Amino acid sequence: MNWTEIQEYIAGAAEQITLVEGFAVLMGLVYVILAARESIWCWSAAIVSVVAYIYICIDARLYMETGLQFFYLVMAVYGWINWRQRNLQQKKPVITWKLKWHAVSIVGGAALTAIAGYLLNRYTYASLAYLDSFTTVYALIATFMVTRKVLENWLYFIVIDAASIAMYAMKDLYLTALLFAAYVGIATYGYFAWRKEYRKAYVS
Repeated sequence: MNWTEIQEYIAGAAEQITLVEGFAVLMGLVYVILAARESIWCWSAAIVSVVAYIYICIDARLYMETGLQFFYLVMAVYGWINWRQRNLQQKKPVITWKLKWHAVSIVGGAALTAIAGYLLNRYTYASLAYLDSFTTVYALIATFMVTRKVLENWLYFIVIDAASIAMYAMKDLYLTALLFAAYVGIATYGYFAWRKEYRKAYVS
């Protein structure tokens, strides 16, 4: 690819970016950064970002992602309530899951991904049915883990975010793809930050 082709690609990508997507991306970044810093205000940013992404995903025919956004909306409210109850007394501690719970999550998630992908591929006009299902199913699991402050949620999100980069780029949602690239870095930071808090509470 020569320089002219690169410039044309960037120009085409810029034309695909909308104000709604830009706003959703901004609030999504605010959410993840605040979550990594264990701030309860992350859930307020999540709610705003989710509402914008519901519109974006419907327009892109990413039906599983649309459903995921509604789940995020419920989880944002639940996360706020769950974190706030502990914050009234003390900060909710970071915990870890036993290996058996991760095995159940991974195997169960794979089965649900296969079923959802098949159904979407066969009975709807969904785009990227299996990839959409993969990111959605495991994001459901990982988001629940965030609300419970399970340390390993960040490892799940590193994989989910990497897959999401490809999915959104293929749908010409380049700014969102860039957002998920940033998410990979933030999730890595979040994992080490939460692990430090976990060790401080349970190891030392």
